[in-house]
Amino acid sequence: MNKVTTLFSSSSGNSTLISDGNTNILIDAGVSSARIIKALSDINLDICEIDAILVTHEHTDHIKGIGILSRNYNIPVYTNSSTMYSMLSQIGDLHDRTIKVVDCSKTFEVRDVAITPFAIPHDAVSPMGYRIKTDFGVVSVATDTGHITKSMLNNMAKSDTVLIEANHDVEMLTNGRYPYPLKKRILSDNGHLSNENAAWLATQLAIWGTKKIILGHLSEHNNTGQKAYDAAKKLLEQNKIKVGSDVLLKVASKNSICQL
Repeated sequence: MNKVTTLFSSSSGNSTLISDGNTNILIDAGVSSARIIKALSDINLDICEIDAILVTHEHTDHIKGIGILSRNYNIPVYTNSSTMYSMLSQIGDLHDRTIKVVDCSKTFEVRDVAITPFAIPHDAVSPMGYRIKTDFGVVSVATDTGHITKSMLNNMAKSDTVLIEANHDVEMLTNGRYPYPLKKRILSDNGHLSNENAAWLATQLAIWGTKKIILGHLSEHNNTGQKAYDAAKKLLEQNKIKVGSDVLLKVASKNSICQL
């Protein structure tokens, strides 16, 4: 059965495992290689069983462990050319055989899994989300998203499981300790999704048939898991979608594994 496991999910580090029982794919590796190896071991998966790392964008909280993992275990790294060029200065050179440059919107395959990258709005050189199709279902991942675009909706529509960003509670962010320029960046169209926008996205996807939703990439200072969950649950149920029966809803946390 198709599984989505957030190993780490926060503004300080992100890595998600997509597995159909045969193919194992990491989306991002934004903590140390040792922590990722330990997290995989905790769910009885060896790092040598990872078939690919898909990179969303070059920010440190998404790429920190990629260089060592790829070099030490010969794991192919997939992303677009702009992101690849931008991140190599941070992670070190990769073996030529492990560099896999892909085009946004063009489907490629890793073993028996079909993957379609799609553009997302964020303040990185060429950020992407991923739609991953297996024989057992479709998973879509879109974090670090400044606003919701038509392209995102088209690519994520009718996914069985989604991981979406619920970064901040607007009131907490506005009244919090961050300097004004950082608040402005987060709230911008190339920043991060609020709980309210994440709730809207979750509800729209559920209306189109999504059955499992993970809210991730929560800010450590400007959100709580309860606030993110409550915002999504409220809007889902206002639209006659019952959480727990019509759709499963979970919140990924910083250091504990979340699986759907």
